[in-house]
Amino acid sequence: MTDINRRRFLQLAGASAAVTTLSSSIARAARIPAHRATGSLRDVEHIVVLMQENRSFDHYFGSLRGVRGFGDPRPVLAPSGRTVWHQSDGHKDLLPFHPSADNLGLQFLGDLAHDWNSGHAAFRGGAYDRWVPAKGPTTMAYLDREDIPFHYALADAFTVCDAYHCSLMGPTDPNRYYLWTGYTGNDGVGGGPVLSEDELGYGWTTYPERLQAAGVSWKLYQDIGDGLDAAHLWGLTEDAFRGNYGDNSLLFFNNYRNARPGDPLHDKARTGTDVANGDGYFDILRADVLGGRLPQISWITAPEAFSEHPNWPANYGAWYIAQVLDALTADPEVWSKTALFITYDENDGFFDHLVPPFPPVSPGKGASTVDVHNELYDRADTLETPGPFGLGPRVPMIVVSPWSTGGRVCSQTFDHTSILRFMEARFGVREPNISAWRRTVCGDLTSAFDFAAADQTLPALPGTSAYLPADHNRQFDYIPVFPPGATLPRQERGLRSARPLPYDLSADADVHPATGTLGIAFANHGKAGAQFLVTAPGHLDSPWTYTVGAGRSLRGSWPISGFAGRVYDLTVHGPNGFLRRARGKSAAAGPEVTVRNVAISSGRLRVTLVNHRKKAVRFTFTDGYGHRSAVTYSVPRRATRVHTIDLAATHGWYDVRITAVGLPGWLRRFAGHVETGRASTSDPAIGAV
Repeated sequence: MTDINRRRFLQLAGASAAVTTLSSSIARAARIPAHRATGSLRDVEHIVVLMQENRSFDHYFGSLRGVRGFGDPRPVLAPSGRTVWHQSDGHKDLLPFHPSADNLGLQFLGDLAHDWNSGHAAFRGGAYDRWVPAKGPTTMAYLDREDIPFHYALADAFTVCDAYHCSLMGPTDPNRYYLWTGYTGNDGVGGGPVLSEDELGYGWTTYPERLQAAGVSWKLYQDIGDGLDAAHLWGLTEDAFRGNYGDNSLLFFNNYRNARPGDPLHDKARTGTDVANGDGYFDILRADVLGGRLPQISWITAPEAFSEHPNWPANYGAWYIAQVLDALTADPEVWSKTALFITYDENDGFFDHLVPPFPPVSPGKGASTVDVHNELYDRADTLETPGPFGLGPRVPMIVVSPWSTGGRVCSQTFDHTSILRFMEARFGVREPNISAWRRTVCGDLTSAFDFAAADQTLPALPGTSAYLPADHNRQFDYIPVFPPGATLPRQERGLRSARPLPYDLSADADVHPATGTLGIAFANHGKAGAQFLVTAPGHLDSPWTYTVGAGRSLRGSWPISGFAGRVYDLTVHGPNGFLRRARGKSAAAGPEVTVRNVAISSGRLRVTLVNHRKKAVRFTFTDGYGHRSAVTYSVPRRATRVHTIDLAATHGWYDVRITAVGLPGWLRRFAGHVETGRASTSDPAIGAV
């Protein structure tokens, strides 16, 4: 391992490192006005992707104001009946906890299991209750604003996506294959499917090859380490401060391995800086920006020490991200036309509470209006657990650009293929490897941008001069101890401006006396597809998953006799806090409820009460947000009544419980957000005391 002192490190980092603070990089990026020639996606001329390593969303941003984190008012219930926050170690429940070490953002927090099998063990078919046995107690550790102030400042200055998932329940390489190729060879062609870090050499087509054929410029920025060839492990070096940590996954494809100088695949993917011989990490990137050579699409891979992969400190990564921003903003004209996506390839073994969308593995476990081809792994001749490829757990995603300023949140469901689809939308080069199911469930990231308006309000910015590594030495793992008497962490108070979303969903329950079943009618009235997760704690077959494309509908049906004591109790979860719950004791005809948006842009909800009973029923509405007093309606026998709810006081958010006099145990609950096509706010219940 190379032993380089602090002065030499500053030389390698580049001349600006000694004088540039992280806060100034954020401020400069946020203050440069956007290029708005057309007021559309076409104003983006450069797309840059920096994919870091191995952190989950809750692990970094669970306590961030206005995102779906620790203050989520509607978490999924595990089979135990407790929320998924309560992860059992076999003896007691463990909750998210903050490690006790000082200066946690610079601690060498230990790595956890993040392979396919342990990921599926934690997921457990969607039951989502085996995180501690699969990953260890450190899975529940999290960092907060005091630990990683730069990451929080980025989220407060730009747009954070709180429903962005890694693509696969597994390790780095397969997730990066989704980033660069749209899948991990799921169809078995070209050496796939790849579920681990085999790096054998693969034969399917990558997206940069499609860009090259279409005449769209591209490049990968990296350090070459000892060399980008097989003899030198394709950039993976013993010196953690050089090379690309093996994160340039294009180099595991045969066309790149066999490329020679002069071939675009070699010149654009197998070249880079050489810091061992005096280059700065960002010399080529900065020179391309200043020289007008920044490609239309670029990817950046960091050396191991700056990748944020445990056990390397999160704040080493903060320093690196800041230098990337410095380079990209070196020419304000270039930055005014640039979108930077900062995300993480997978969650390591760190817990995230939002159960990821996944396709049904059999007809008895749900349904989908779209083909789930290439989304289920069921080979019996391997040691890997059968199950869905993904989506995987949430990971951080911050959209840093002149069109995403203002500290907003975007809550549409995304994954790594969403980055490819943003590129598709902008430059028209389609990636056919992305499955139909994934295109339905995941958006293309355009909803995270506002091409019509600007908000360059800046938050308070941190000082970060202490983030430069003191030496090049590897350190022993810091293994935190789970504290006794832990409680669920509190999330920062307050709202966050929220981007409009393309969702308009419904899931209405009805009881069928003739068949003794409870039905759920899933319908998608919006412009984007969605996945619904259905849970019934205590039911042996729970959970179930339903995917409904835009403009489509599905029905699910459950025999009431299958519920303990014949008391049905189903909860439906959808995107952005969508929830429906149906509970009751009888299979006889009774009251039912349907819920719809009144009209797009109205911000109101229409609730239709239907009384199938032979006598009048008195319904009581209770507002979970506390803005409205309880309201009671009496509906005559075999009659219908409509109740309209104005949601202006809660920014379009609702959480309503309906009970019925004379029907003990009967409950209908509906919660979520009415989209109007306009910007709104985050859920007021998040972080509320």
